[in-house]
Amino acid sequence: MIDIFTPVDFFAKFIVFDVFKLSEASKFSESLHFFIYDTIKISLLVIFISFISGVIKTYFAPEKTRKFLSGKHTGLGNILAALLGIVTPFCSCSACPLFIGFVEAGIPLGITFSFLISAPMINEMALVLLFSLFGLKIAGIYLLSGLIIAIAGGFIIGTLKLEKYIEPFVFELKNKAKPSCACGSGEEKQTFKHRLIEGKHHSLGIYKSIWPYVFLGVAIGAWVHNYIPTELLLKYAGANNPFAVPLAVVLGIPIYAGCAGALPLAYVLVQSGMPLGTVLAFTMAVTAISFPEFIILRKVLKPQMIGIFAGIMTLGIIFTGYLFNLIFKFI
Repeated sequence: MIDIFTPVDFFAKFIVFDVFKLSEASKFSESLHFFIYDTIKISLLVIFISFISGVIKTYFAPEKTRKFLSGKHTGLGNILAALLGIVTPFCSCSACPLFIGFVEAGIPLGITFSFLISAPMINEMALVLLFSLFGLKIAGIYLLSGLIIAIAGGFIIGTLKLEKYIEPFVFELKNKAKPSCACGSGEEKQTFKHRLIEGKHHSLGIYKSIWPYVFLGVAIGAWVHNYIPTELLLKYAGANNPFAVPLAVVLGIPIYAGCAGALPLAYVLVQSGMPLGTVLAFTMAVTAISFPEFIILRKVLKPQMIGIFAGIMTLGIIFTGYLFNLIFKFI
């Protein structure tokens, strides 16, 4: 099978061994090669995938999403909301206006939260990067587990009837506030040329906002790969430590790097021998339990609701980590 990134590997080796004249046996040269190769590879993937998703998202405006989910009941509505979260424009800046818009449209609270859980965690960039780094099976597992968390989390929130923890003004904004976010226009009358332009702007905007995290994530991954003893990692985060999964989640929560920054490190951790479920739990925590999103949602949610939301997601991710550690133990 031909690796389309072989030219990138040749370029990285040229820089390390021909330009800088470093020894092939040194840890620094291995780390530098890892950094150059993975930075270029992930950057190209991010730019290409975000361009494609930018074009696709012009067909999925928030207004269409709200109309589609309006009138849906608990259960089916949670499933549809979680699935729509994969392809619908979403970023931290849109969390608040989308939430208000969903409430205004009469969409049940649980269905709204299924969407809010799914959209940031199961995005197309995470799936493509997972596929490129780990393969189809792992990407599929991540997709399935993310959907289960989104559907179950939303269903639980809907069952608990937590409307009292929504800021009262949200229910008073009917027909006044309209969601607005630059994540995709979704206008039906756009020509395909305009959609391509929208995809280009989306791609460049995404990469400009995340490139520092790509560089940082790859740099940490390169350092861990060559300088942190595998035995030390396995001692604290290996299969023999029953608290490794919750520890990974706790460590992942403050790191708001997005999937492009988290996945290179996740790849190195798996290569070092860490159980896959533990690494997936870390990745989900980084991409789904976002402090910036919670800060924005504080405008419309009371602290109790944010705590319940974060708690359900955290428990779901921890359960998923343990479950897939158990599954892969017997595969």
